[in-house]
Amino acid sequence: MPALVPLTMAGDDRNIFGELSGISVDSMVSCGKNKFRENILFTHKGLSGPAILQISSYRKEGEAISIDLLPEKNLFELLSENNKSKIELTNFISNYFPKRFAEVFCDKYFLSKPLNQYSQKQLLNISDTFHNWKVKPSGTEGFDKAEVTLGGVDTNELSSKTMESKKVKGLYFIGEVVDVTGWLGGYNFQWAWASGFAAGKAV
Repeated sequence: MPALVPLTMAGDDRNIFGELSGISVDSMVSCGKNKFRENILFTHKGLSGPAILQISSYRKEGEAISIDLLPEKNLFELLSENNKSKIELTNFISNYFPKRFAEVFCDKYFLSKPLNQYSQKQLLNISDTFHNWKVKPSGTEGFDKAEVTLGGVDTNELSSKTMESKKVKGLYFIGEVVDVTGWLGGYNFQWAWASGFAAGKAV
């Protein structure tokens, strides 16, 4: 399967967020127990960027991801502190995000009005949406855009010293054909070189 791969959106989400193509946002992206704190990047087809590529290796087909768009701030506290202000929600949110992103995101999820017109319950809902944005991708951009592959020959079937098959003498498997997938940052190159060196020495 493709891994370290951009995720795609469908329908209205693709049309709406496709307008943000090229905009990146520092985020915490999670799926299950796995979390990655790096940038996400909006594309014409969906989401990419380091955090999305990383989480794609752990996400199962049909599974949603959660994105904290303000991982180092408490948006509810910030909104509450300014609850008497007449500043529009979109303009306030623009203090923390690219203006175009603030406009599109707020237009999709909230009725933008002055902060002094929101109840505490509404402010909490706004905060929760930014801190726990649920995205259910329609799929991935596939092998053409994937950095690496996921899955392959079971490592339990190979010698850890020579990469030789335990069942077929003289048959070796290295690199991405083996069920080993690393994170971004050169780990997959290192695995390819190391496993190839081990097999080469044995041969």
